[in-house]
Amino acid sequence: MNLALGAEVVLHRALAACRALHGRSPWLAAQLRRVVLLVWWTLSLQLHRHARLWLQARSRRRAEPSVDPLPLPLAVQVDPDMLMLPHSDMPVVSVIVPTYGKTDFTLRCLASIAEHKPDVAIEVIVVDDAYPGPETLCLDRIRGVRLIRHSANLGFIHACNAAARLSLGEYVLFLNNDTQVLAGWLDPMLALFDQRADTGAVGAKLLYPDGRLQEAGGIIWRDGTGWNYGRHDDPAAPVYNYVREADYCSGAALLVRRAVFLQLGGFDERYAPAYFEDSDLCFRLRAAGLRTLYQPRARIMHIEGVSHGRDMAEGVKSYQVINRRSFVRVWHDVLAHDHFASGTHVLRARDRAHHRPVILVVDHIVPQPDRDAGSCTMMHFLTALTDSGFVVKFWPYNLCYSAGYTEALQDRGIEVFYGPGHASFTAWMREYGRELDHVLLCRPDIAEDLMPTVRRFSGARVLYYGHDLHFRRLRQQGEVVGDEALLRSADRMEQTERLVWGDADVVLYPSEEEAAIVGTMRPGATALAVQPYCFDNFAADRGPPPGREIIFVAGFGHPPNEDAVCWFTRTVLPQVLARMPDVHFTIVGSNPTKRVRALANQAVSVTGSVSSAALAALYQRARVAVVPLRCGAGVKLKVVEALCEGVPLVTTPVGAQGLPGLSELVPVETDAEAFAVSVCALLHDNALWRMCSAAQVRYARRYFRQQTLRESLLRALNAPIRARASLAA
Repeated sequence: MNLALGAEVVLHRALAACRALHGRSPWLAAQLRRVVLLVWWTLSLQLHRHARLWLQARSRRRAEPSVDPLPLPLAVQVDPDMLMLPHSDMPVVSVIVPTYGKTDFTLRCLASIAEHKPDVAIEVIVVDDAYPGPETLCLDRIRGVRLIRHSANLGFIHACNAAARLSLGEYVLFLNNDTQVLAGWLDPMLALFDQRADTGAVGAKLLYPDGRLQEAGGIIWRDGTGWNYGRHDDPAAPVYNYVREADYCSGAALLVRRAVFLQLGGFDERYAPAYFEDSDLCFRLRAAGLRTLYQPRARIMHIEGVSHGRDMAEGVKSYQVINRRSFVRVWHDVLAHDHFASGTHVLRARDRAHHRPVILVVDHIVPQPDRDAGSCTMMHFLTALTDSGFVVKFWPYNLCYSAGYTEALQDRGIEVFYGPGHASFTAWMREYGRELDHVLLCRPDIAEDLMPTVRRFSGARVLYYGHDLHFRRLRQQGEVVGDEALLRSADRMEQTERLVWGDADVVLYPSEEEAAIVGTMRPGATALAVQPYCFDNFAADRGPPPGREIIFVAGFGHPPNEDAVCWFTRTVLPQVLARMPDVHFTIVGSNPTKRVRALANQAVSVTGSVSSAALAALYQRARVAVVPLRCGAGVKLKVVEALCEGVPLVTTPVGAQGLPGLSELVPVETDAEAFAVSVCALLHDNALWRMCSAAQVRYARRYFRQQTLRESLLRALNAPIRARASLAA
């Protein structure tokens, strides 16, 4: 025992030396830390377990989303007689394709629409802008197209405006004839209008025929010059794959609400025949309180230069220089106030963050809110931040792409970092750290590792969120199961947490109780409580359901939950069954362990992860919820869920942690027999059931609304408490 304790003291001192070295040489400190841990894991016979976890993490990092191959546009010949475009007499979207010759490109564009039909009803309007000669006559033979032929050449801007006035859809999509749409091109663009009331225009991800990125939204600099953001880069890179507000999106594929477009007078004809009309439209939309959003899920291939060539010294292309001067004259004050000097502050410029705070959030994984409570908290925090107008960057410590969960953040407008080829945290902070206003580090090991890098490369305000007091939970667990190794781990964790508390500007925990403990243990630390969960809906008054169903909901990747359900099933449930033999106990949650699965029998069901709808149905059926935790820390999601659902609860003092006054509403028991008596009372007494259910819902409404969570988080950030609609409803 003394030898083991001495070895752990040596380990702690070696890791402390690594931290001390970090300020002088981050790279050397990181390498030394790896060597120390490898030696320790080898001597303590843990190397095989950590190697397995490393291999699993590497596999997940490599599991990036696949990208569909692009068509070969220049090699495809299209027979107009074989084309049939989707058409509706009551379209939601009118797709406007202006043409002036180049019929072969127009046919390929229309063929791509025919191949990739959107779910929404559309009409396709092809505008032949009085091209001389017979080349465009074949357009008459295409079924499903509304063909508009002008008697005189109006030019691109006049042609688009005229077609918009004749269109029938609620929305108009301007689509260049030298484009080809790819699968899922339109519906994601349209969805942003449903999700965001202040959406003015939506642009697509534009690709070159060779698969390189052409544009992921546009940046306009203070001098009126523009960037097609991401030009020639890899379109699969994470930085180009989240919904983002942009200065403008190219008129090569731009979706606008028809009524708003016409109300603004369409494209401003001062920019005729072309160039800067799309930028000007996006600026006018913004002046009207509407935003231009880039939607990466909509992918469209654009063969740049077909319409007007590439030589800016002659022809229509020359208007790119002329019209920039007009654009700068019109928008001079806005450019001076809201835009950066050319090529500077790119991270802020691409997100239109000249006047918006930028926060980097780091947690161990991309949140999986249907799997664990910590992920629920993180998702609620991220939602509150985006709803409050923050530009949010999320760095999962394992840099793993997580199918479905990563996209959920990206669709909300959050940049998520992932992939084996991504820059290291140190490299990213070296390049962008000075652009950050806040950094939120979660969990003690992560904060201990990354804090020196954050401090070195950023002047941001650093917040630490612990999720719970790790050392306290480990110590309780060690005492309950009599595990000396856990008790030693708790001592090491306490030292780590104390260190992190001292390094952070603000320390956050989910309850006043834990914040007070931090204040006592680390005088001088600014420790605040922040609400960890919030809910949209709370149960209505109702009577008890039929049957005698008991429910326990938990994620079993968390050891205290396994201990809790085993203790309840083996010591409390037999006493309940002795009084009421028809009772059934349902265990719900992700990653049930072998011990948990072994509990299943005629009176006990064990299920894995379930959908939100299925979980709600289980709560509706349950007569009693139990949270029999014997160790743990923080505010328990399973307790709060039972309160919100109005399912009468029986728990322990550990389950009631951080919830002031809860013991006045629900039975809080430590003894197995008392626990069983309280469960039986709720199973039997309908009046008691109704009283407890109503009281729990009132408690949940008071403490766990969205507004109160947002306000508590913004107070910690010293940010104004104001709501702003998020990128995802």
